[in-house]
Amino acid sequence: MGVAQHGNSLLEMAGGNASNGAPELCVVVPTFNERDNVPVLAARLANVLDGIAWEAVFVDDDSPDGTAETVRSLAQREPRLRCLRRLNRRGLSSACVEGILSTSAPFIAVIDGDLQHDEALLPRMLRRLQDGTEDLVIASRYVGSGRADGLSSQGRKRLSRAGARLARLVTGIELSDPVSGFFMLRRPVADLVAPRLSGVGTKILIDILTAAPRPLSVAEMPYQFAARQAGESKLDALVALEYAMLLLEKLTGRYVSSRLLMFGLVGASGVLVNLVALRLLLGVFGIGTSGFVRAETLATAAAMVSNFLLNNILTYRDYRLAGWQAVRGLVSFMAVCSLGALVNIAIARDIYAETALWALAGIVGAVAGALVNYSLTSVFTWRRRA
Repeated sequence: MGVAQHGNSLLEMAGGNASNGAPELCVVVPTFNERDNVPVLAARLANVLDGIAWEAVFVDDDSPDGTAETVRSLAQREPRLRCLRRLNRRGLSSACVEGILSTSAPFIAVIDGDLQHDEALLPRMLRRLQDGTEDLVIASRYVGSGRADGLSSQGRKRLSRAGARLARLVTGIELSDPVSGFFMLRRPVADLVAPRLSGVGTKILIDILTAAPRPLSVAEMPYQFAARQAGESKLDALVALEYAMLLLEKLTGRYVSSRLLMFGLVGASGVLVNLVALRLLLGVFGIGTSGFVRAETLATAAAMVSNFLLNNILTYRDYRLAGWQAVRGLVSFMAVCSLGALVNIAIARDIYAETALWALAGIVGAVAGALVNYSLTSVFTWRRRA
């Protein structure tokens, strides 16, 4: 009897958010250089969510344009606004995850800070979750009356549709807009998937849908994707590459992370850099044994520098090092990769001694060395613990 009464009291508390001041809905807004859009979005949210207990969490990646300061200034007059400023890390998906986990609201929406998403849809999305059994409601550009006119060119429209088709093919999830950045989900769903999210790249919705240990019940609502009014688009070639790595991670059943895949891709480019540099340097030092050793040493160093620069731009884009931190990181990277090379040689030597299969020995040694490099540089060069 006591347990049942306790459970009922918790339900009553959860259902009484509007009366006790706790938010029923949290709107998570990831931002980077969106200072001019923040006041407009805040005013629009206050207007369309009138009568709903809500809060908005702006998760800002330390924008140099003063986005965080703008949010905090507005929050002095509007306590339903909060700013979560992140230092030394960047990325839309990870920002969304941190914003989602920062609230106790039973319903959570994710919306971009560039004013391209139609915030007027939020009350309907909330009612759909309150009245229905769905886990998630997605605002779609490609269902019913939905439109993607806000994409700045025909090329981007084609790229968006191609990304959606590729996501459906890879994940097997039949949705019109699985790459939408505008959606709402229940709190228990967020807690269920949070430990399994990669947090890499910009396509947080794909991450959520594929991380769930059970199929999620999803509804789609049409909306018209508007043109950006201020700031610059974050879509670039690196975002597309991150998306490709995320889909490859899903294809491997999440056994190989997208970050490890990117690290491997950069490593493969390093082999090419090594070979090109070696060929050029042999022309300088000659093709004798001593000349080859000097040329190979410099070519290996060139490949290490290339790998560090590309990993800093691609693999660890969200932890990118700059200034003296980059110099320190380069030294750390080369030291760790030297250790990885020793592991590579030792394992390859032992396998060759046992099997006399040079190709097998070389491949296993290279993979082992790469894994050592990835693990140690994650911790010591880019200061990650994952």
